[in-house]
Amino acid sequence: MTISIGGIPVGDGHPVYVIAEIGLNHNGSVDLAKQLIDVAADSGAQAVKFQKRTPELSTPEHMKATIRETPWGSMSYLDYKRRIEFDRDQYIEIGDYATLRGMQWFASPWDEPSVDFLEDLNVVAHKVASASVTDLGLLRALAATGKPIILSTGMSTLEQIDVAVDTLGTDKLVLLHATSTYPLPPEEANLRTITTLQARYPGVPVGYSGHERGLQISLAAVALGAVAVERHITLDRTMWGSDHAASLEPQGFEHLVRDIRIIGEALGDGVKRVFPGELAPQAKLRRVPA
Repeated sequence: MTISIGGIPVGDGHPVYVIAEIGLNHNGSVDLAKQLIDVAADSGAQAVKFQKRTPELSTPEHMKATIRETPWGSMSYLDYKRRIEFDRDQYIEIGDYATLRGMQWFASPWDEPSVDFLEDLNVVAHKVASASVTDLGLLRALAATGKPIILSTGMSTLEQIDVAVDTLGTDKLVLLHATSTYPLPPEEANLRTITTLQARYPGVPVGYSGHERGLQISLAAVALGAVAVERHITLDRTMWGSDHAASLEPQGFEHLVRDIRIIGEALGDGVKRVFPGELAPQAKLRRVPA
């Protein structure tokens, strides 16, 4: 089955849908967000993704008062989340910039008011973060939008994913295999889960959301049939923030997209044939003709 996200087909037989996860790597700066959009656009990705929260609702109660050291001084975890959250005007600015760069954009809403916030901005799709797989109220709000939904499956059992899929429906659903370890060690990647999800949810496009260092695991996911790949991007992995270390810098992301496109061409259609490039070697080397 093929899902259309803003007119771009996602599924078998189509170019891998590459999502540049900006997330919170903008560190609350619109200018930095625009620079990251440029990285994604220049690399040939189709979409950029952010995260949208209502901090008072989405921050776990036991974390709100925890003190965090930040570039803006010591503050509570709740105040930190408020500090880096974009408001409506800022989202309009970065959304318009993404559109001007030819990019689709959307976000992971972490609470129900954030779904309404993003719907008001007419995003082309919604992303469900792995942490939200069991938030059925959020999933029902997302299903009610009628928009394509991309569901990451990290930190979740198959039974929990079953409930999420039943809640969202499969008509406009894309699943992403993920392991929510930052950075991801190879022994926890478990890429064969891609084929497990393909078999368990027939017809639902399955991709990969990666948090590893380097490119190899994401490229292997494409070779295993992932139809979408999501990776965090940053200008510099040493920047302050929880996701930068598990992100790709501009050159790495550019190489990832390049290699994904090469693998897409190399996979072919599975029909065995003699290619034009083989005809000359065949005439020169085959001693017994068929």
